[in-house]
Amino acid sequence: MTTRRDLLAGAGLAALAAQLPMAALAQAKDSVTISMTLEPPTLDPTSGAAQAIREVTLQNIFEGLVKMDRTGKIQPCLAQSWEIAPDNVTHTFKLRTGVTFHDGTPFTAEQVKFSFERAVAADSTNAQKQLFTPIAEIAAPDPATVMIKLKQPTANFIYGLSWGDAVIVAPQSAANNKTNPVGTGPFKFVRWNRGDRLEFARNDAYWGEKPALAKATFRFLSDPQAQVAALQAGDVDANTNLSAPEAVAQLKSDPKLKVTIGKTEGETVLGTNNAKAPFDKLKVRQAIAHALDRKTIALGVYGFDVTLIGSHFSPLHPAYVDLTGTYPYDPAKAKALLAEAGFPNGFSCTLKLPPPSYARRAGEIVAAMLGQVGITVSIEPLEFPQWLERVFRNKDYDLSIIAHTEPLDIDIYARDQYYFQYRNPEFKTLIAKISGTLDETARNELYKQAQQMLARDAVNGFLFILPKITVAKANLDGMWTDWPLPVTPLAELRWR
Repeated sequence: MTTRRDLLAGAGLAALAAQLPMAALAQAKDSVTISMTLEPPTLDPTSGAAQAIREVTLQNIFEGLVKMDRTGKIQPCLAQSWEIAPDNVTHTFKLRTGVTFHDGTPFTAEQVKFSFERAVAADSTNAQKQLFTPIAEIAAPDPATVMIKLKQPTANFIYGLSWGDAVIVAPQSAANNKTNPVGTGPFKFVRWNRGDRLEFARNDAYWGEKPALAKATFRFLSDPQAQVAALQAGDVDANTNLSAPEAVAQLKSDPKLKVTIGKTEGETVLGTNNAKAPFDKLKVRQAIAHALDRKTIALGVYGFDVTLIGSHFSPLHPAYVDLTGTYPYDPAKAKALLAEAGFPNGFSCTLKLPPPSYARRAGEIVAAMLGQVGITVSIEPLEFPQWLERVFRNKDYDLSIIAHTEPLDIDIYARDQYYFQYRNPEFKTLIAKISGTLDETARNELYKQAQQMLARDAVNGFLFILPKITVAKANLDGMWTDWPLPVTPLAELRWR
């Protein structure tokens, strides 16, 4: 039975509510759902080359001694400071104390030693093993100190430690990190529903600043139109790099959303198997280069201008050289070069494409352009695990299209077994010289020579720099506009 007192109390609450802003009545949002195109094949960034692994785990689950910020600068992380001795080979890292892994294991210098020795072990699957090969010796004189002695001065050693391949893992959990990752980061792994989503929760024992978000979900939406629909419906709060550039204008007009177009380090290339006939012939690769109209390809993929490249180097770096004019679009020249190479009637080959829309869309245009000069191209779409196995690991391909998003990764062309299979002793010598040149001005001059050598040899069809199209709800702050490294640090996100 409702009494007069109940009615008066209810009326008082109603009056009070009328005086409060809606934001005070609603519970503050403490979760985020972010969509991305590719699902990671594993959750261990030290176990494979896929960008998607780093995108979800680096600076979230796992951390390194240092980290890269959104401007590309190196910042302290698990190492609070470091010193380089006058010999330029001895590096001493002072580690943070009081840090624990998500399972409660204390973080110490011994885990750093374990992680780096594991990375260069004979059975290592680390995709960037060369980051650690300069190491001659690692010592852990006390739990908070690591001393690393290099074989010779290595200019980019600290820089490389910001990559996902250099995260610190613990011996007791390392073997299971592919499916049950345990790191020191601001978020902990909760569950992985394969083919659908990945769920994280805030690490309340985190050594650094407490994240604003309590929960985060990554949803995997490979279809570009599904990405757009999810954003418009509010089913997701953000997308890390939209696969539907044709929807940018439409999404920009939605007041509930904000769209930014940023830069990445993603050199997008027509990957070429340099060890397989007829691509082992320079004139064939030169013919392919002359057959590619980069601007038309990029416009066909995005509908707006993006940065074109003529070698494997980012225009964001001070050593960048514009080499897009090395092999200008010239179908007649391409045909003449094919004839000189012994293929007056062209030849047939296969173009194996991973799932991202930039690769699939560019592939259709590239195939048509090559067809115009007599190269008949069969397109074979692959899922990403297939691409990694067949193209990246087994080199079972003729041509492919992929963006290489690691920063300053021109040294991949010095690896004989890398999937391009470009084997040039002169280039390897040059990269070794770059690594040992500590003076920045001198090193940049050598980088210019390396770019010119790759362009001249037409190692790959160099296309464009992958843009980063970020879409987020208007009241979500902290998403990275640029991608100096492909990461989505959840601890930087907050609602307003």
